[in-house]
Amino acid sequence: MVMMSSETNIENNRIQILKEILLDLHHGASPESVQELFNQHFKGVSALEISMMEHELMASEDGVTFEDVMSLCNVHANLFKGAIADVEVSDADQEGHPVYVFKQENLALRSAILRIRRIIENISKPENEPFKSDLLNGLKHQMTLLGQFHNHYTRKEKLFFPIMERYGHDSPPKVMWGVDDDIRKLFRDAESKLQELSNSDADIEEFLKAFETFSEEFEAMIFKEEAILLMILLETFTQDDWLSIAEESDAYGYAIIKKQSRTRTEENTKNTRIIDTPEGQFTITFMPKPKNESVANRETTQPFGNGYLSVELANLILNHLPLEITFVNKDDVFQYYNDNVPADEMVFKRTPSQIGRNVELCHPPKVLDKVKKIFNLLRSGERDQVPMWFKSERLGKFVYVTYAAVRDDQGDFQGVLEYVQDIQPFFELESDLNRDID
Repeated sequence: MVMMSSETNIENNRIQILKEILLDLHHGASPESVQELFNQHFKGVSALEISMMEHELMASEDGVTFEDVMSLCNVHANLFKGAIADVEVSDADQEGHPVYVFKQENLALRSAILRIRRIIENISKPENEPFKSDLLNGLKHQMTLLGQFHNHYTRKEKLFFPIMERYGHDSPPKVMWGVDDDIRKLFRDAESKLQELSNSDADIEEFLKAFETFSEEFEAMIFKEEAILLMILLETFTQDDWLSIAEESDAYGYAIIKKQSRTRTEENTKNTRIIDTPEGQFTITFMPKPKNESVANRETTQPFGNGYLSVELANLILNHLPLEITFVNKDDVFQYYNDNVPADEMVFKRTPSQIGRNVELCHPPKVLDKVKKIFNLLRSGERDQVPMWFKSERLGKFVYVTYAAVRDDQGDFQGVLEYVQDIQPFFELESDLNRDID
């Protein structure tokens, strides 16, 4: 018991020192001034400690906010370079494992950055003037490839983060998602400069400046992903968790790495699953979590609204509605979505990993104020519905979204129903009347 208590005190002390270092940085200390203290106390630091430290910082009364931690993200990540304790998980080295795929994407994205820098360097050389048009086309192509990092980030945010939160690591996702959005904005700025490119060297310099601002933050994020984020995941996630991530990844797509044809070379067994991914096929051996047996028989018809339905029929009806439906309960927990279309065709992509997640954690930090405002309007009774609409160039749809308050017979708020509809066909009706059958 004395030994366990001593070890606990050591761990608590290390976390406290990490916390004090970041607080010093928050109050204006330079990274150099705290580096010696860090080196003195840490030969290797667990990524889980980083998670706990960030959680404590934002939960403390020291005045450190989410925005503070976000702004310190690069600074404290640099302090951890070379001091991260590695985690050995053999499955993660297999081709096709979500961690392997994630790292392969980072390699491909780094390569795109290097090619862009090489093209920019060659554009400025006088001897390449005759090839300038071709070089600019190559530059635009590489930027398009690099832009696929959006898939990489979205998979991280939609699949990794919900599972992290279930294990109590809710601070790193919140901070990282905020930085991701900053990086997305920097990329849009660079894209804008790219569109303005002409043959003038001044325009190329403007693009280069915007691109290097983006790439500095982007490459810092790669370090955070591989040296901090993945270490937390490898220490925490079960094989079931990795399996669900692998099975849901296709819905969000991949970055640069090519999608291979999906073939099976052997059958899945009870405790083995074969997964096909863009980086090949891999096998996960795991002990499945026991499934909760449903008390109600899904086939039994019972009174339902103004008629009779079984659970199975109710589910089929919801899935056949021409709407994407999402329900968030009165406790702000994402509880249900229907299977109207496959996840990769959804306007707002949903996957099973998001179920049970607080609605605020399902959205990037930049839109939280809007989400809170909608819920406050509906919860308070000030509004019964909040409609929104937009054109989706990606899907070729005109999207109409409704957020509706769900109230019981007594008028008590029970949650928010979001339903999403493609109304583009309505604009394409050829007449005011059609009651004929073709």
